[in-house]
Amino acid sequence: MRKMFPLLAMAVLFSGLTFAWAAEEEVTITGDAVCAKCALKETPKCQNTITTEEKGKKVTYYLAKNKISDKAHQGLSICGATKDAPVKVKATGTVKEEEGKKVLTVTKLDAAD
Repeated sequence: MRKMFPLLAMAVLFSGLTFAWAAEEEVTITGDAVCAKCALKETPKCQNTITTEEKGKKVTYYLAKNKISDKAHQGLSICGATKDAPVKVKATGTVKEEEGKKVLTVTKLDAAD
């Protein structure tokens, strides 16, 4: 029994590490960027969003605040964009669910071609 416990503990440890590693996979999305406060009226503060189509459904990603996201907010004129005239962007980063919303932490954010 004493020999089984360390083996079981190692199995649990490695399965948890595998799950955490898989959850942090980078994705690249292309879509329409607007401000969640100014254009969508969804947040109390300015926040970038990217809406794209996945499997026939519109999906909105809320960009986590970081230097890249903040720089693009004014630099790509995302804050001035409207739902009818969004900014086309291509973003790369990691996605996680927070309070039922997809939150993208960008590592790269550029205007789409």
